[in-house]
Amino acid sequence: MTNNRPIKVSFQGERGAYSEEAAICFFNKDVIIKPCKNLYDTFESVEKKTVDFAIVPVENSLEGSINETYDLLLSSNLKVFGEINLRIKHSLIACQGVELKDIRTVYSHPQALAQCRKHIRNLGLKPIATYDTAGSVKMIKLKSSKSIAAIASARSATIYGMKILLSEIEDNKNNYTRFFALSFSDSSPTGSDKTSIVFTAKHVPGALFSVLKEFADKGINLTKIESRPTRKTPWEYNFYLDFEGHREDERCKAVLDSIEKKGMLTKILGSYSKAKSDAYQTVNSY
Repeated sequence: MTNNRPIKVSFQGERGAYSEEAAICFFNKDVIIKPCKNLYDTFESVEKKTVDFAIVPVENSLEGSINETYDLLLSSNLKVFGEINLRIKHSLIACQGVELKDIRTVYSHPQALAQCRKHIRNLGLKPIATYDTAGSVKMIKLKSSKSIAAIASARSATIYGMKILLSEIEDNKNNYTRFFALSFSDSSPTGSDKTSIVFTAKHVPGALFSVLKEFADKGINLTKIESRPTRKTPWEYNFYLDFEGHREDERCKAVLDSIEKKGMLTKILGSYSKAKSDAYQTVNSY
């Protein structure tokens, strides 16, 4: 696939970010990692062929979908090559020598802060949002203040030589993030696949039902549906839909053809092997 050279993978954030963990877990081998400042740059790194794949977060089991990722998927030529689910374990991290009683302020990505809001409140800390979890650890190391901490992975504490004050501070232990692996092509059928599409339902009674009925009539299980504004016409929405099966399967092809004939199929994002429910990775294993 890559002429025996190491696979190059981009992700959004600093070294130690959960997206980096997802990249390592998904490819299950040595990879060359390319950190990117934001999600747009992460997509672009594949489009410009500076890397082979990108790993991007799609949704969190507690806080919901990553809207920016969905918007970029619609505008990009990249395909969903695969998916992976990570069990997220947050740590409260500070500089060496700092004690928990010293902390007054905590930095992290808004999703991480939201996932730890009870602990933050109980500790009486002031939360400040940043662009990245691991980036917050890197930042507080540079600040070298005894009154600040960050919420991030345990691995990020190791990378930056920091101290873990508390482990597993997420409010809900059923905390998973789903990531997509993106490339220029999706995957071949495996017999245990999912497909992601985007369609636009016309603003008439029964339009959405007519699409969903196509799947029901063919006995195809839907695993997710998400709406996003089209940004073209007020109150008009794109629907992002995941369903079981590969776009090359006969039943799936029939449904997709039917939706396309209705003039409602916007884009096939890709078909890929399903992440196994018993294969959730734990980010603290590194």
